Amino acid sequence: MELRLLSVNVAKPKPLATIHGEVVLSGIAKEPVTGERVFVGHTNIEGDGQADLSVHGGPDKAVYAYPADNWAWWESEHKLKCAPGTFGENLTLAGADESVVRIGDRFRWGDALLEVSEPRAPCFKFAIHAREPHAPAWLTQAGRCGWYLRVIEEGAAPTRDAVLMRVETEETAPTVRESFLARFDPAVSREARLRVLAMPRLAPSWRESLEKRLSAAP
Repeated sequence: MELRLLSVNVAKPKPLATIHGEVVLSGIAKEPVTGERVFVGHTNIEGDGQADLSVHGGPDKAVYAYPADNWAWWESEHKLKCAPGTFGENLTLAGADESVVRIGDRFRWGDALLEVSEPRAPCFKFAIHAREPHAPAWLTQAGRCGWYLRVIEEGAAPTRDAVLMRVETEETAPTVRESFLARFDPAVSREARLRVLAMPRLAPSWRESLEKRLSAAP
């Protein structure tokens, strides 16, 4: 599998909105980089940053990718105009969506080696950034969430006319969408949730949330 790279997007945290007198900082409003290459580190792409490190960033969320394959759905179903960075993603990709990409998939991007670690959970900052209060709910209902990647090997990566080449996959591993729905869809069976939990490359934070859902189920 090859994922075509449409854009690399970064931003440092800056004020996003003021809510109840409190300034909300976020790095979600990302812009395409202008250079030909970027350095991909274990916790960030060069030039990127996160405001709340308790829920964003870190080794398991070093890079966030979103498939442009979802754009037509957002635009036709919800009139949400899409472009690189609409979803706060670092990598805008084309060629596959959450129903094909699997937890643990590894992709070579230049000198960097990336591994899919977990889906993206909905966030109120996405609603602010998209200027649409229902956007997180729509994302949740459809499972069109994108995915986070950890950086297995650091290195420089191209930003123009590039692809991410899948170099490792496990065909029995849950897809990103299956992993997302296992956490958020109450109709998903216990067996399906346990299958997601059995994936050793699933990020610990997602595993913990899924375990809590399982323990709370009747």
